Amino acid sequence: MKLELSGITKRFGPLVANRDIDLVVEPGEIHALLGENGAGKSTLMNVIYGLYRPDGGQILIDDRPVTFSGPGDAVAAGIGMVHQHFMLVPVFTVAESLALGYEPTKGMGLLDLASARETVRTISERFGFDIDPDAIIEDLPVGAQQRVEIIKALSRDAEILILDEPTAVLTPQETDELIEIMKQLREQGTSIVFITHKLREVRAVADKITVIRRGTVVGEASPESSESELAGLMVGRDVHLTTDKEPARTQDETFSVEGLTVLDKAGFVVVDDLSFGVRQGEILAVAGVQGNGQTELAEAIIGLREPHSGTISLDGRTLGGDSVKARLASGIGFVPEDRSSDGVIAGFSIRENMILDQYDRPPYASGLALKPAVIREKALEKVEEFDIRLTSIDDPISTLSGGNQQKVVLSRELGRELSLLVASQPTRGLDVGSIEFVHKRIIAERDAGTPCIIVSTELDEVLNLADRIAVMYRGRIVGIVPADTPRDALGLMMAGVPEDEALARVADGSAVTTVSQAAEGDLP
Repeated sequence: MKLELSGITKRFGPLVANRDIDLVVEPGEIHALLGENGAGKSTLMNVIYGLYRPDGGQILIDDRPVTFSGPGDAVAAGIGMVHQHFMLVPVFTVAESLALGYEPTKGMGLLDLASARETVRTISERFGFDIDPDAIIEDLPVGAQQRVEIIKALSRDAEILILDEPTAVLTPQETDELIEIMKQLREQGTSIVFITHKLREVRAVADKITVIRRGTVVGEASPESSESELAGLMVGRDVHLTTDKEPARTQDETFSVEGLTVLDKAGFVVVDDLSFGVRQGEILAVAGVQGNGQTELAEAIIGLREPHSGTISLDGRTLGGDSVKARLASGIGFVPEDRSSDGVIAGFSIRENMILDQYDRPPYASGLALKPAVIREKALEKVEEFDIRLTSIDDPISTLSGGNQQKVVLSRELGRELSLLVASQPTRGLDVGSIEFVHKRIIAERDAGTPCIIVSTELDEVLNLADRIAVMYRGRIVGIVPADTPRDALGLMMAGVPEDEALARVADGSAVTTVSQAAEGDLP
């Protein structure tokens, strides 16, 4: 099935999100739509899917103009969409999620869940998804939830599949799995529109690349283009994909963890007897495949989780018993892993979200009274400094793209004097230009003498930022190594191989070459 957009324009008040966009997706083609956060990629896809009505232009399928009054019309025309934030009900089973909105029935109008289960099994076996139709959505890892969304689209005979930032919340090995799924779909004739800002993934899977900047198509590129060329086209300037930094000028160790053990809700150990320290003027990057205790470690430091045992100390004082509010007030900056759940309040304005953990302190308040003029002035300064794409600081933060929401969180946490920075996945969902900026800000924080802990599943980010790297596996630290440790050795350590053995295997040439292989236990 061929999809064509001709002169598509979409406005939101004075903001032109899409301007005269032309795009052609051929049958059985993976067409990547590349652009910065806020470039208009998701808006354009929502127009195609019937969520928005275009203000100009037309959509054609197999050279015939079509008009969609809602997603149901788009689905009926053979278009499916997997949104960046999944549209799944956490307490439903996979089969129930598949049936929702398109309920299969049998005699007397009864819901036919057996049919939905069979559909899940059929599609899952066809593409090797390994999805249990009776599994509860909230019990599935993120990568499996995404496969459920793809099954939903394919069950409705989608011949054109839109994937909106599909790898934003995936681990490296889940990303590799998704790329293989996309190739399988292409081989079976499905057209795919792949929305992303991750250059490596685009080059790995795309047949064609269209680049959008500030709502306008600025060019097409070949998958053979270099990452630097794609980044320059996307951002409109030269982008440095690695960050230059001076050697760390470390001072005293002001943050330490001793014998820290954290249990999950079921009583299982998720952080197992960790001990480490971070010096002033140093970035300690915590690396590992998602789900090995990094999230729980960060939450324990900020006070979101109560340790089972052990101590956490900052500036010579134990933090045990301090509330989250007290830890923030003591100068801990915290960038949570999941911005939508823990970093922002969707119904609050952008300016309100910029002071969530500082609203009752100077300069934003005097006693019980807020200072609206100061709040507005500082918010506008942060918008300019962090290049946050918005219409008004008074709009709800839910109106921003995911990457711009992340910039709001970062502007809040990096916009004050810190005694410790803890950032989990600080650039998740950001484009290359924004990543470059955030990395520079984190390094500037380190150079100002702040001890920094960066938790990331992106090895490129770890290697780019770290002065030292702590690798976690099943809740324990496998080793703390220098930043120049070979990538293959880090991959082995992420799979649980002890530090000395990992380094020895790299030295004799027997190490794996990808983190995905290591994460899956596919070790030679």
